Amino acid sequence: MNSKDYAAPFLKNGRCMILAYDQGLEHGPTEDFNDRNVDPAFIVDVANKGGYTALALQKGTAERYYDGKTPLILKLNGKSALVKAEPLSRQHCSVKYAESLGAKGVGYTIFLGSGHEAEMVREWGHIQEEAHERGMGAICWVYPRGTGVPVDTNPDIVAYAARAGMEFGADIVKIKYSGDAKSFAWAVKSAGRAKVVMSGGPKTPTDEAFLSQVRGVMEAGGAGLAVGRNVWQHADPLRMSELLRKVIFETQPIPTLTSSISR
Repeated sequence: MNSKDYAAPFLKNGRCMILAYDQGLEHGPTEDFNDRNVDPAFIVDVANKGGYTALALQKGTAERYYDGKTPLILKLNGKSALVKAEPLSRQHCSVKYAESLGAKGVGYTIFLGSGHEAEMVREWGHIQEEAHERGMGAICWVYPRGTGVPVDTNPDIVAYAARAGMEFGADIVKIKYSGDAKSFAWAVKSAGRAKVVMSGGPKTPTDEAFLSQVRGVMEAGGAGLAVGRNVWQHADPLRMSELLRKVIFETQPIPTLTSSISR
């Protein structure tokens, strides 16, 4: 059994709070951005001042803006929103180059259920092995999408994503929220020893709505959150970061919740 914890550089007392900033590629500089948050330097500053345990960036952003203060997860694949077909996101950066930029880990998205799933799984397999050979963490965004996935937040689909991430060898699995703590606890349990974090998703109507989701993740035994728009679209990103830190790092897990979940 491999006893090395490759996720350790991104954890604080077993929990993590990742600031993600790959939306410019994935969605385009449209409604996600304003004059302030379109600037990557602003995001890096929020990560440094907001107490984040990791910062996830694409290659070009890291080359120009990463300052080495917050542990870097370099995203190795990505796609635009312009292609209207079964989702496919291919590798555009090597693990070796990520290491040269100072990354402590690499990230990769697999669209589980896509007609191109096999291509991404094969590519991820090589990435995960090389990352571990170099002592780096391998973080997998597992997003069920495609014609066979009508609702990607269905609890069974979310649990499937968590399980697949673990079986693919991810140290941290990034998945959607299933809607409540009980069903998310099953996803966490399905991921075994892999760390599970919730994907932050689009900006919620209220702060409390988003914080309620994060509380559910922590009560379910999740490791934390990978958040983007709900922080850097916020009127006060550092205040929102402070609220998230309290939920993630001060919430006491509820052992009876995860231990009693069975199927």
